[in-house]
Amino acid sequence: MTSERAALLIADIGGYTEYMSTHRMSLAHAEVNTARILDKMIAAARGYDLVEIEGDAAFLSRRVDTRDADATIAGILRTAVAMHQAFHLEREYVAKNLCPCGGCKEAGNLKLKFVAHVGDVATQTIRGRMKLVGIDVIHVHRLLKNSVPIPEYVLLSEELYSTDPSALPGPVHEISPDLEGIGPVRAYFVDVGDLDPLPPARRPPWRARLASTFAAVGQGLPYMLGLKQARKVRYAR
Repeated sequence: MTSERAALLIADIGGYTEYMSTHRMSLAHAEVNTARILDKMIAAARGYDLVEIEGDAAFLSRRVDTRDADATIAGILRTAVAMHQAFHLEREYVAKNLCPCGGCKEAGNLKLKFVAHVGDVATQTIRGRMKLVGIDVIHVHRLLKNSVPIPEYVLLSEELYSTDPSALPGPVHEISPDLEGIGPVRAYFVDVGDLDPLPPARRPPWRARLASTFAAVGQGLPYMLGLKQARKVRYAR
């Protein structure tokens, strides 16, 4: 087991539980669509390692190096913006495809939020899979349960925020969640919209809508036939 300091980022899709609570055909398409959206988000997080897909969330990490500008608050915010843009673009393609099922049409209700932290983590290999463990891994996951009143935001732990408070543009809001097993902490959030004003949604071209429809139908078939199981909602740490 080795340890290092790392920037930890979780991109969490809001509204996932309601989205997956549909009839069988919609559930199959919802699973495929969620996988597509997560794939685009992760591809946009350049320089970050994917630690795990946790149902509706992607858990990412990046080794902290004082020479690495992308591991600073400004770099984390750039990554969040890139993932946010990828999420909304792919969400639009899914929601505007030609399939009338709830698993496709209701994708437009999904939102994206981020929590970020910096701390010491240990790398552990279990049955050939790398895992990150340690109190800071627990800390960043506990931050997902919070009182932030807006649906799309970036929430920074006090440890991360204190490294460069001036890097946060726009209004910054403080909250004081009481984290299970950790206790009261302070955290700071900004509206993703203040970092990344999205352009007006445009209707995808006909060919793209058709391709998105075939992807949902074809890739969803194994779930409908019971050959694949849908991901479980993220577990608590």
